[in-house]
Amino acid sequence: MSEVSEKLKDAQRRIAALAKASPELFGGFARVSKVAAASGSFTSTQKELMAVAIAVSKGCEDCILYHVDAALKHGAKEAELVEALEVAVEMSGGPAVMYGAKALEIMRALQ
Repeated sequence: MSEVSEKLKDAQRRIAALAKASPELFGGFARVSKVAAASGSFTSTQKELMAVAIAVSKGCEDCILYHVDAALKHGAKEAELVEALEVAVEMSGGPAVMYGAKALEIMRALQ
């Protein structure tokens, strides 16, 4: 298992621990997440790429791991991720460059 896959598994374990510790809170969050990720005017892939761009802008590596993985599961391509990262960099500058590079590295490691 790659280092990136291990980091993703670690993040998923932490989320599961919080869900177990606070099932009511997590149940609400899970419902919000399900609605937010569902296809509508935007596809689920596009929504996951938006989430990656926001995670990059916010500097949340675990969020990047989670949403890159979800984007891949919905069929996202590297070129699409790069376009989303371009928007994140436009909106967040230098820090987004650093986290955007992590997002690209994560996608390549998870493919």
